[in-house]
Amino acid sequence: MTPRARALAAAIRTIREECGISGRELSKRLGMSHGTISHWETGRRVPTPEDVASLLTAAGVTGAEKRRIVDLAKHAGEPNWLTVGMPGIPQQLAGAVECERAASAIYQWAPMLIPGLLQTTDYARALMRAAGLPPNEIEARTMVRIARREVITRKRPLDLHVLLGENALRDRIGSSEVMVDQLRNIRELMQRDNVTVQLVRPGVGWHPGVLGPFVLYEFPDAPSAVHFEHFSSGAFVVDTDDVHEYGHAVDLIGRVAMSPEATSELIEEIACSTEAQW
Repeated sequence: MTPRARALAAAIRTIREECGISGRELSKRLGMSHGTISHWETGRRVPTPEDVASLLTAAGVTGAEKRRIVDLAKHAGEPNWLTVGMPGIPQQLAGAVECERAASAIYQWAPMLIPGLLQTTDYARALMRAAGLPPNEIEARTMVRIARREVITRKRPLDLHVLLGENALRDRIGSSEVMVDQLRNIRELMQRDNVTVQLVRPGVGWHPGVLGPFVLYEFPDAPSAVHFEHFSSGAFVVDTDDVHEYGHAVDLIGRVAMSPEATSELIEEIACSTEAQW
């Protein structure tokens, strides 16, 4: 399943839930089986743009939102996904969320910021406030980000392996208190068997991570995918050769990274140093 198809499935499910319509009721309105709607919502089948347009009409969705979701359906089969400019980012966020839900493992290189799946609520909020987002959007995005953490704490959690640049821990986002809480939250999450964090210190020389951050998703029932997110653009890539290269990059960055045990000790050292500055 492509990232666009995952985003489309999430959009269909969200629209139905927000409208308060059951899957059976929606299937009756469309003259389709309940199983078909269920398969659309889980991504097992990809509806045609015409079917999506009919579904949205039945759910009362019109205007720009309808055009956005129909556009997702038109391109759902395209493997790689590039968007430029803020209008494309919400769709990509939906794709990222669905990739997280479906993944069996995530490998992430984050040189400058603590990744979303490790962020505390206060850190996420401070980050968005620093980016100048309006208050109502900050709260909405914060709630989405916090809900995403469920994938590492659920009954059958995914494996999360984060390769983290030391600058991400030392550059202060929010107050000292926010940072100390964030740092100790990482150490707490590292106690879980499914969460591994390794720091990469400055001065280790060249490694593939110097070219920028990335996320590699591995799925139990689909090919792996790589996601790049930038300030106002992003891309999903599923080309087999490209994805293989990023798997190799994970190995190479891991070779210059500290062990998880040494990482935990350094995180606590930075937390104590930050705490002393209150």
